Amino acid sequence: MNITLADLPPVLPTDHILAINQPKADLHTRRDYAWNGMTFGLPPGVFHPGETSRMLHQRLLDGDIETRGRIYAAMGVGAGVEAVAAGLRGAGTIYALDVHPASVAATERHYRTHVGARSGTRLVPLVSDLFDTLPDGTRFDVVTFNPPAVSQPVSDDPDVVRNVCVGASPVTRFLDQLVDRDLLAELGEVFLILSNTADLRAIIGHAFGRGFAVTVHHRHDWHDGVVTFLFRLTGGRP
Repeated sequence: MNITLADLPPVLPTDHILAINQPKADLHTRRDYAWNGMTFGLPPGVFHPGETSRMLHQRLLDGDIETRGRIYAAMGVGAGVEAVAAGLRGAGTIYALDVHPASVAATERHYRTHVGARSGTRLVPLVSDLFDTLPDGTRFDVVTFNPPAVSQPVSDDPDVVRNVCVGASPVTRFLDQLVDRDLLAELGEVFLILSNTADLRAIIGHAFGRGFAVTVHHRHDWHDGVVTFLFRLTGGRP
């Protein structure tokens, strides 16, 4: 479904955002996350994936977001579920990027456990602020990003901020890097998941300004005021 900025809801009121984004108290403990019969051990500081993340995980595993035989970038990879799903699907190369070293280490561990060595599939883990440490000349067929774009600070804990509420800036920088570094293959596609706790109009307006065509791949109403969009972006130009 093609969209215009007028089709997107405004940012939710601040008090609503704060009420529905209270961080759990166990972030700095060791926890487990179970998904599709697999267990992912979460070290302190690595977020427990939520329902929004699972929208990406299942679509990657099922091939709705197709990675089989493709060069794939999982941005903000966290516990590594996206990388595992893509590996099980048969992605050609999986770049797993996160600014948080413990998340990248957890991703490597979970990939070895649940995917292992497979012919034609390889994992490239990178500690990186967006694409900063990515070698020049790399190009992707598909990229996914579930960014920490909540528009209001919900905590002063740096780990919570990093995972939840940096605002629109990491997403607009992400889009700029895709275009300015020519990171998408000719038919490359980007799947970006955002809710109206973020400034959708500013982010998607920036995408339009960078030459991306934007469609809504999936829309989910949580019936608590929050609406989540899985956007598909193609194109982009300097």
